Amino acid sequence: MKLLTLLIPTCAMLAADQAAAPTIQFEEVSAKAGIQFTHSFGAQKLGSLVESTGAGAVWFDYNNDGRMDLFVTNGKPLEPGMHPYPLRKPPAEKPHNHLYRNDGGGKFTDVTAEAGVAGDLFSMAAIAADYDNDGAVDLFVTGFGAVILYHNNGNGTFTDVTAKAGVKVSGWSLGSAWLDFDRDGCVDLFVGRYVKFDPKYRNYYAADNYPGPLDYEPETNVLFRNNCNGTFTDVSEKSGLSKHLGRTMGATAADFDLDGYPDIYVANDKTENFLFHNEGNGTFKEIGMAAGVAYGQSGENTSAMGPVFLDFDHDGAVDLWVSDSKYNRLMRNVGKGKFEDYTERAGISQLAAQYVSWGTGAYDFDNDGEDDLFVVHGGLIHMVPMEHTIFRGMGGWKFDDVSRSAGPFFDVKSVGRGAAFADYDNDGRMDAFLINLGAPAYLLHNTSPASNHWLAVKLTGHKSNRDGIGAQVAITAGGRTWRRERTAGCGYLSQDDPRIYFGLGKQAKVDRLTIAWPSGVKQTIDNPAIDRIVTVEEKQ
Repeated sequence: MKLLTLLIPTCAMLAADQAAAPTIQFEEVSAKAGIQFTHSFGAQKLGSLVESTGAGAVWFDYNNDGRMDLFVTNGKPLEPGMHPYPLRKPPAEKPHNHLYRNDGGGKFTDVTAEAGVAGDLFSMAAIAADYDNDGAVDLFVTGFGAVILYHNNGNGTFTDVTAKAGVKVSGWSLGSAWLDFDRDGCVDLFVGRYVKFDPKYRNYYAADNYPGPLDYEPETNVLFRNNCNGTFTDVSEKSGLSKHLGRTMGATAADFDLDGYPDIYVANDKTENFLFHNEGNGTFKEIGMAAGVAYGQSGENTSAMGPVFLDFDHDGAVDLWVSDSKYNRLMRNVGKGKFEDYTERAGISQLAAQYVSWGTGAYDFDNDGEDDLFVVHGGLIHMVPMEHTIFRGMGGWKFDDVSRSAGPFFDVKSVGRGAAFADYDNDGRMDAFLINLGAPAYLLHNTSPASNHWLAVKLTGHKSNRDGIGAQVAITAGGRTWRRERTAGCGYLSQDDPRIYFGLGKQAKVDRLTIAWPSGVKQTIDNPAIDRIVTVEEKQ
């Protein structure tokens, strides 16, 4: 005779079920929001490295209404003779860049024409900063053959001031970043360049589709010092950066050793990656090899794409996350200018190896107090669609792939490239915009349960640069400290929401908010309000 046991749910079992419930959720809303952007590489078939590299985007508040607007870069048909598969029928409307104004209520309006930012450029990346400290955020666009610096006129329009400002960049530029490397209160500009592309070169294996990055000579990067009068001076040689040849894909800047000066990390394609340490005297020293961030886990050159500086383990030292074509890299800052690779032990390498990773963001998407990773994938030299990934931070350098439970979108495959992240509806949850190569883009609204607390900080500098770029922002709650640095340029060809976001989990009170401004000014705010965006102005 068999005894039947009735299983009655216990409190522990119910808690386990709740813990297993999805905590990160996204919904694709591009059509609903009015962002109907389709990327163009200007041809009917991929035929060059230029076309396959893709594009990026930047979130910024160009009209100072408190809502994040979106600028997206686009390609265009290459010149005749540059393509092995010529475009036989040009598009009815010439592809161009787009600016979408955030109207609130989850709706956007395309204001490209009235803003004057369509651009006649095979564009790649975009970053934004108020370079002249006039209170209106300006825009910088990289691309093939040229760059564009747009000055924000403060009335909804922009003016191309590239020549007037002295920002001349030849060749092919990709990932870039704003930083105040000399701490004079005016943001400087780092411009990453890729390869010396030769459209006449056709020596490649048929299976490769077109010549790859190693078929072209590497390039130097460019650093412009802001003269604080609306113009820039090229200090690439003086700073020591121009003597290093690479194949820059992505770039970001942050003070990884907390010596008060921002450093630059450069993600190179098929070439050792660079970590330029700011010596504090106008020069940089390349220390990638010594720091342990130059190569992959097995000492190989990586096809590195999107770098992000972030303090993942809350120890006060900024760590480094870099997407690439194979395993990706998560590197812990262990102090004394050294990093240690934690990618495999974090559970990321094993899952990422099947993909080619491009755009990426590191944010606390469910506001549980641990930062998560969003990674965009897509074919490298062929139009191979792939699904995209979210790694949920579990603490202790452990991550869990929760993509399949994050919503129907994550069953969709596409040829992803750039990605930019922002809280576009100001609800405390970071949303995402993904660009697909030669296809419609995706706007993902974060619909994760709003059961956790959060705090966001908007900075306004006075003695420091207006955007507070380079400021160290920290909060303490429940005996724990979170820290982020205000950066301008990260991931792949993109820039995220300029406001600093913190997920607090169940902490219903923040004890202290501390800001260390680039000028050296330090501010402390006790018991700031939570579940809202707090604006902090630098003390004068």
